[in-house]
Amino acid sequence: MDKKKLGTLYIFITALLFSTGGLFIKLLTWSPLAINAARSAVSVLVIGTYLKLEKVPLKVNKYVLLGAVCMSATNNLYVVANKLTTAANTILLQFTAPVFILLFMWLFYKEKPKKADVITSIAVFTGILFFFMDSLQTGNMLGNVLALASGATYAVVFMLNTFPDAHPVSSIILGHMTSVIIGAPAVFRQTDFSSKNIILLLALGVFQLGVAYILFSKGLEHTPPVTAALITGIEPILNPTLVAIFYKETMTWPALVGGIIVFLSIIVYNVHKSSRPEKKELVSDAGHDRI
Repeated sequence: MDKKKLGTLYIFITALLFSTGGLFIKLLTWSPLAINAARSAVSVLVIGTYLKLEKVPLKVNKYVLLGAVCMSATNNLYVVANKLTTAANTILLQFTAPVFILLFMWLFYKEKPKKADVITSIAVFTGILFFFMDSLQTGNMLGNVLALASGATYAVVFMLNTFPDAHPVSSIILGHMTSVIIGAPAVFRQTDFSSKNIILLLALGVFQLGVAYILFSKGLEHTPPVTAALITGIEPILNPTLVAIFYKETMTWPALVGGIIVFLSIIVYNVHKSSRPEKKELVSDAGHDRI
């Protein structure tokens, strides 16, 4: 398998692992900030072990720190927004990330949006809109603004490998360390340390964050930011679908239609890209072989 296809596969597996978060968090009895801090602490151990085994030194520079701030901001803004507005509003507004990527790549790299990227972004967002149509509400304005802000910071996370002297995995582990510090007080206020909660937190930290972000950082080496963001567009569909299956929440027909739109859009997009002649895309050659 060539590097481009392998990168796409890594991002796809990342989205599958991300999607387990909704179900596991539903089953946990802790507060959102405490959950985020605890799972981030476990992920730091997982990613740190990976770096140790691979003999990859932690790198720190202004671009790595920028990525770390955006990594932490994405997770924490999402958690807070969920408290202030509806879950549907939050996930929809966060998944404006592909639009922000197109904007940032144009503003900072003078890279004009490709027609396929724009069309697929619209299709994926439309599918997600259908999926959450029945649960959309006006919500709290501050919550909606924070959710939109998380979409902007999430876009930067996808762009980590485009920065000069970038090192995505260092940004990710430092971002998770920041989340641990922010949420530590909430962890100390928890009283339910049952085996069920501990197992769920370990699952979130090891797989939903740790392994997922190792694959994510490797996938970004060979996958353009917009492509990566669009592939992970399956996550907001799979996330509540898993909850519906295992937590017995119902799904409506618009949700099913939305899921089909997202999946078909991503499949057609990737088939289209793989059928095109190989062209150089901005994934930062300087970032290759770092991880």
